[in-house]
Amino acid sequence: MTEQKVDIKLDNESRTYTPGDTITGVITVDAGNRSLSHQGIVLKIDGSVKLQLSAKSVGIFEAFYSTLKPLVIVQKEIDILKSGSFKYGKHTYPFSFKLQAVEGMQLFDTYHGVYINVQYEISTLMKRGMMKKDLSKSMEFYVEVYSEVQEAKRHPFKISPDQLQNVHSGLKSKIPQFLFEGHLEHVICDVTQPFTGEFVIQQCSLPIKSIELQLVRVERCPYMEGEAREATEVQNIQIADGDVVPHLPIAIHMILPRLFTCATLNTKNFKLDFEVNLHVVFIDNHMVTENFPLKLYRSRRKKVTGIMSGMW
Repeated sequence: MTEQKVDIKLDNESRTYTPGDTITGVITVDAGNRSLSHQGIVLKIDGSVKLQLSAKSVGIFEAFYSTLKPLVIVQKEIDILKSGSFKYGKHTYPFSFKLQAVEGMQLFDTYHGVYINVQYEISTLMKRGMMKKDLSKSMEFYVEVYSEVQEAKRHPFKISPDQLQNVHSGLKSKIPQFLFEGHLEHVICDVTQPFTGEFVIQQCSLPIKSIELQLVRVERCPYMEGEAREATEVQNIQIADGDVVPHLPIAIHMILPRLFTCATLNTKNFKLDFEVNLHVVFIDNHMVTENFPLKLYRSRRKKVTGIMSGMW
């Protein structure tokens, strides 16, 4: 006996849209080799920002009991078919709707984080009545919110022992002599383009084990007692392995992964920032870190893809 099911297919295979786009597709009902009665078919479109408190930031008790209500940014329901029955075989029904936020809200980039998630979902439900299992299907679609290309200026940097902070008093005498220089092409970054720059070891009295780039998300959620702030790693790539030759320029190049990065957000309900940490690990496993806060935005320029592109 063939399984009876319902399915959704969007005309845009990438399932990626921008605010104001018209989303089109079809719902397919497969009745198998027998008739299928139903009490109507509806299409639902939901978009929300789900917020979660970190037990590390606010404590286990607060994280468990302080529930943050999801922010509804898209909510739509469309009646596709009234109650009736299908003969055997497949039946398709087209649908179309405009992607718009609910009144008083705005659309954000799709974003999959740890404590903040912005997700959009389209689903269909066929009600079957008592003693029969309803048939349903859902899928995620993606939203990209564009802005104008912003001016980016080269950001030079220099790292030396005199600039170090948060050094344990017992380790100050053991800090090697070093001078690292370089630049970032931009700290105001288009998420569709690679994060680039250059790093040069001018001098170092201790051999280097590794040089790494760490992309970090900083998620902030307000709650009754204040604001929960949590920084977590998005990705970490190695740009040099072993003791690097002095005065040799090392390329800084990182593709920002789709879904796990988005435009910097600052709303009354949540805030989302991104940073890059440059780690220089010495042979004795001690490490020097330079932090670079970033401002991200999304332009209409063609996306750059590569082996580090995550889910592009």
